[in-house]
Amino acid sequence: MKIEKTISNWGNFPELEVSEYLLDNPTKAEEILRAEKSILARGNGRSYGDAALNENVISTLNLKHFLAFDEVKGVLSCEGGVLFSDILDFIVPKGFFLPVTPGTKFITVGGAIAADVHGKNHHKDGCFSEFVTQFKLVVDTGETKTCSRTENTPLFWETIGGMGLTGIIVEATFQLKKIDNSYFYVESIKAMNLTEIFQLFEASEDWTYTVAWIDCLQKGAHIGRSILMRGRHASREQLSGKQKKELLKTTPKKNVRIPFNFPGFVLNTLSVKLFNLLYYYKQTSKITKNVTHYEPFFYPLDAVLEWNKIYGKNGFIQYQFVIPKEAGVVAMEEILLAISNSKQGSFLAVLKLFGKNNTNAYNSFPIEGYTLALDFKVNKKLYLLVPKLDAIVMKYHGRIYRAKDSLSNANLLNYVKVKRTKFNSLQNRRINNSLS
Repeated sequence: MKIEKTISNWGNFPELEVSEYLLDNPTKAEEILRAEKSILARGNGRSYGDAALNENVISTLNLKHFLAFDEVKGVLSCEGGVLFSDILDFIVPKGFFLPVTPGTKFITVGGAIAADVHGKNHHKDGCFSEFVTQFKLVVDTGETKTCSRTENTPLFWETIGGMGLTGIIVEATFQLKKIDNSYFYVESIKAMNLTEIFQLFEASEDWTYTVAWIDCLQKGAHIGRSILMRGRHASREQLSGKQKKELLKTTPKKNVRIPFNFPGFVLNTLSVKLFNLLYYYKQTSKITKNVTHYEPFFYPLDAVLEWNKIYGKNGFIQYQFVIPKEAGVVAMEEILLAISNSKQGSFLAVLKLFGKNNTNAYNSFPIEGYTLALDFKVNKKLYLLVPKLDAIVMKYHGRIYRAKDSLSNANLLNYVKVKRTKFNSLQNRRINNSLS
C-alpha cells in the first residue's frame, strides 16, 4: 500500500511530501524496492532532522511482532518496527530491562540500531549495538541477509550507526539486563559552574547512569551551572513499602498531550531564563537522594505527548555534539558563551559523559568525551548560530550526531561510511552535495 503524505521528524523541520509504503511483511520488501530508484526505511520518526526523510519511504511500524524470548539468558528477538515502549511493557514484568536506552522509549528497534543509540550509561556499557547479537537486513536487491559479528560481518558494522543507508532492518536479536525491581536510586547534585560539573562527572564514573541538566544562558563564574543526576538500580532494601508491593511496575498509562502548536513568542530568551532559574532553584539543597521508577528517570518528556509542538509551527532542531575529554571544559565554555551571546537559549540542555568508543562500530557517534544536546527553535538567528557552534566543535576535533542533525557542516558528519545503494536520505544527499 502506498500513501501520499507530508512528513517530518520529531523537530517538525524540515517537512517533506513523500510516498509512503506500509510494510507489514518482510517478504513484500522486494516488490517495493523494485518500484523505486531511491527509498529509505523509516520507523517512528523520532530522529530530529533530515536523516529519516526521503521522497519515498518504507514505514516499518507494522513490523511489530515479538518473535522469541529466552527468559533464562534474557535474549529477545523481535521485528524491526517494535517500539522500546512495547518492549518495556513486555520484559519488565518478567524481570528484565533495556541494556541501553535514549531519552525516549518511542523509538523502533530498527531505528535504535541505525542510529546506534546511547544513553546515560555509555561510560559503563557503550551503545545499544554492544548488546545486539544479530539482525536481518533487506538489502537493495531485495535479498534478506542475516548479519552478526560472525556472519556478513562488514555489513553488520556498516549498518550500525549507518542511518538506514544499507537497507531495512526487519528483525533483530539482543541481550537484555536482568533486574529484580523497576526502581532506581538517584542522587541529584547541584553544580555552580562547568568546572564543578565536570569534577562531579569524573567522581561519578562508577555509577551506572549519569546525566546533567545544564543552564546554557549563564556567563562568568556561573557558566555551565548544572544539576547532575546519577543513578543505579535500586536494591530491595532501598524501596518503600508501596514500591515493594509493585516490584516490577511498568509504564504509567496517564499522559498529558499538547493539543496544538504553541505561538512562536512563547519560547524566548526571557522564558528560557525563567525556566532555567526555576529548575535550578526548585532543588533547595546541594544534594537530594530518592528512589524513583524508571519512567521519570529515563523518560521524563515522554509523559508529555507531542511535546515538540511547544516550539511552534516552524519547528526546532536538536544540536548534539561530542568533544574529546581532554578539551571538555575549554570547549564547552566556548560553546555556552556563543549560545548565551546569541540569546538562542535551550531549556532542554543535556550533558553526558561518553566512555571509549567501539572502534568496530565506525559509523557510531560517540567518542570518549563529553556530549551536549541542545534544542533550538527554528528562526533566522539559528542559521547564524549553528555555523559558529560547528566551528568550535571542529576546532576541538569533535563531531555531530547524525540522528539529530539538519543544518551542520558536512565535515562534522562525514564519518558515516556506507556504500552507495538505492537507500538514501535528504541528509545524505545534503552532506554529499556539500562535500562534492
